[in-house]
Amino acid sequence: MIYSLLETAKENDLEPYRYLVWPLNNAPGLSQTDEAWTESFLPVNAPRECKAPKP
Repeated sequence: MIYSLLETAKENDLEPYRYLVWPLNNAPGLSQTDEAWTESFLPVNAPRECKAPKP
């Protein structure tokens, strides 16, 4: 599952480490207040700080 998340991040031009840290830090609070909380962590919804720097 982790490998799949890392590859998904790469395919969506996201920094894999930052993409993993983002939901791990934010999911606990959202899971208690929003039933559709998992959708907010799709790659398309990733914040700018998760984007991979362009060379």
